[in-house]
Amino acid sequence: MSLRSISAGLAALLTPLLLVPALAQTPKPLRIGVLNDMAGIYADMAGPGSVIAAQMAVEDFGGTVLGRPIEILAGDHQNKPDIGSALVNRWIDEDGVDVIADIPTSSVLLGIQEIGRRKNKLVLASTGGSSDFTGKFCAPTGIHWTYDTYALAVGTGLPLAKDGPWYFITADYAFGHALERDTSDAVKKAGGKIIGGVKHPQGTTDFSSYLLQAQSSGAKMVGIASSGSDQIATIKQATEFGLPQSGVKLAGLYLHITDIHAIGLQDAQGLILTQAFYWDLNEETRAWSKRFFERHKAMPTMGQAGTYSSILHYLKAVKAAGTAETEKVAAQMKATPVNDFFARNGVIREDGRMVHDLYVLEVKKPEESKYPWDYLKLIRTIPGDQAFRPLAEGECPLIKK
Repeated sequence: MSLRSISAGLAALLTPLLLVPALAQTPKPLRIGVLNDMAGIYADMAGPGSVIAAQMAVEDFGGTVLGRPIEILAGDHQNKPDIGSALVNRWIDEDGVDVIADIPTSSVLLGIQEIGRRKNKLVLASTGGSSDFTGKFCAPTGIHWTYDTYALAVGTGLPLAKDGPWYFITADYAFGHALERDTSDAVKKAGGKIIGGVKHPQGTTDFSSYLLQAQSSGAKMVGIASSGSDQIATIKQATEFGLPQSGVKLAGLYLHITDIHAIGLQDAQGLILTQAFYWDLNEETRAWSKRFFERHKAMPTMGQAGTYSSILHYLKAVKAAGTAETEKVAAQMKATPVNDFFARNGVIREDGRMVHDLYVLEVKKPEESKYPWDYLKLIRTIPGDQAFRPLAEGECPLIKK
């Protein structure tokens, strides 16, 4: 055997050995799963926009943490709990995902809450809204960031309580049920009256029968306890049926800036909505939103802004804790006030509720809008301790009586 052949053979044997330490030193990525509805009725208020917001958070943080590259995985749960649960289980078991974020559709969210509890992974809810997430189904691994159905009821239902009597058109799933329940409680507590309601399947396109029932009920206020394209269609068709013209007011209990954009100011003018974020509130919100708009070609919803804020706060906590271990990161997140364009001095409570100010806004008349996406005017700010359900009233089993 020639010397050249021996050298080649040694090189072939040594190459895998030389690669072993190099591969062993390759840091494992810290992976964040953004789970939502990518193409269905919630795609505009969450969808690809939430993925963009998550990517912006990673970029603004610097792209790595504790020497590990940060990766975003995106998944479509199609508003089905079984699909969402299967995807998250695979993310955690096979892909090493460390935290799940966003998660519209409360039935999916509550299912993911249980997976996070069982597998000790953080769940950062931004667009899913049921207040039960930090109530009877609370978990040490669950953090509710942006809003919830209790807060929407306080912001929109409470000030309109005595404009009724009320009638509800409600989406027949976990979020709709929670929103109607919390709004009804707020209305009754303020001395208002509920005279009835009707429930519809998610993804309904024809609301004529529901609107006729509302119109014939004698109600003066129709609370629309749904979201996404369901709520857009209800409001548009209510206007076509002449409900506002006949003196019946509409309460869009869960509206987003993208919903107003889809409805149009002519039909949406005068609607009152409660938001955790509005792009045009101040210089900070405008600066971030314009960056977001450059990528998404739509202004951010409160849920998309909340996804950014929650992920950035999570990454800061990982860095401060010196580990991605769930218990230590959760403790660090709760010990650190949230201060960014989304929230000022936000606090994460024991039940997982991130408490921060909310905003009650009114949809402008067409002639009041001065530039693109100039849709809302601020009526009042609700301090966080008034906006969210008191800790003692939530039935969270983590809270000691």
